[in-house]
Amino acid sequence: MLAAVDHVQLAAPPGSEPALRAYYADVLGMTEIPKPPVLAARGGCWFQAGAVQLHLGIEDDFRPAEKAHPGLRVTEIEAYAARLEQLGAPVTWDDDLPGHLRFYSEDPVGNRLEFLERISPSGRGT
Repeated sequence: MLAAVDHVQLAAPPGSEPALRAYYADVLGMTEIPKPPVLAARGGCWFQAGAVQLHLGIEDDFRPAEKAHPGLRVTEIEAYAARLEQLGAPVTWDDDLPGHLRFYSEDPVGNRLEFLERISPSGRGT
């Protein structure tokens, strides 16, 4: 029986680790976590914020997915979006999901990320 999502893995091209570290740690505010040595030899990097883990694995023939993406819950979404924009990350708002504020962004290699916050009937985040 499934109990929870342990992590989400995204792909990245060889040599992109410095840009990924700058984005996921410095822009998104995640913490890099160590990979086991046997996996670290393959390249890539792993990040965590609270219970959320994102793993970036190296793929030689990398192409970012056009629609596939992790959906990441955030608090104070307007301030979070402003932080991303201030640090140079694209922010595209989307109001098509009832009961939520949400936007999309992309990491430095083109992976799509969705950020969302549930809103109460008054329109404020919960």
